[in-house]
Amino acid sequence: MTQENPKIFIIIPAWNEEKNISPVLSSLIKNYENIVIVDDGSSDKTIEIAKQFPVTILKHIINRGQGASLQTGNEYAISCGADMIIHFDADGQFQISDIPKFINELKNGYDIVYGSRFLDNSSQLPWMKKNILFPIARIINKIFFKVTTSDPQSGFRAMTKNTAEKWIKIEHDEMAHCSEILHKSFKYNLKIKEVPITVKYHNFGQNLSGGTKILKDLIIKKILK
Repeated sequence: MTQENPKIFIIIPAWNEEKNISPVLSSLIKNYENIVIVDDGSSDKTIEIAKQFPVTILKHIINRGQGASLQTGNEYAISCGADMIIHFDADGQFQISDIPKFINELKNGYDIVYGSRFLDNSSQLPWMKKNILFPIARIINKIFFKVTTSDPQSGFRAMTKNTAEKWIKIEHDEMAHCSEILHKSFKYNLKIKEVPITVKYHNFGQNLSGGTKILKDLIIKKILK
C-alpha cells in the first residue's frame, strides 16, 4: 500500500434507496473515485439514479441482505487491487466528512477501524437504540464474542485489503454482520481502532424485534460452531 496515495474503495450496499442515494453520491464523487454500489435486489429506481453518477454498480438479483452486499463489495474491491475498503451507507445518515479519520488510522498501521457513536455526543441516538438495543448488544458481544468496543453495532468501518482478504469474510447475509465483523476482529487479534462519528438519524432504524432477530441469529450460529 502506498501510504501517501492508497487506492480506496467505498462500498455502499443499497436496497430501495431512491430517496436518499443521489445526495450521498453527489457528495462522495467530489473527493473519491472508486465508489461501488451493491444494489441488493431493489424494486425502486435505485439503480437508475446510481447510473447517473461515475460509480460502479453491482447487482444482486434478489434481496440477500446487507452483510451479503458488503461481502460482494469487498470481493470486488480486492479483485481491483484496493488498498483500503470503506463501508458506507446509502441512506445519508453517515457523514462523508468523517471518512478521512478512517483513512488516517489505516495509514497509521491499524488493520480495521470502526466508527463509534459513543466517543462524543454528536449523534442523537433514538431512545430505543440508546437505552435498550445497544446495552443488550454490548452484553451479548462481551459474553459470547469477547468484544469490548464502545459501539456494538457500527456499520461505518474501514479495513485494509489484507484484513478483508485474510480475516474478514462476512458470512452473515443480513444485519448480524456488524457483530460478526467485530468478533472476527478480536478473534484474529487484529489491530483495532475506534474513531468518533456523527450519525444523523432520519428514522428509528432497527426496532426491538429486528434487534432480537440479530441476537438470535448470532447466538444460534455461535452454538452451531
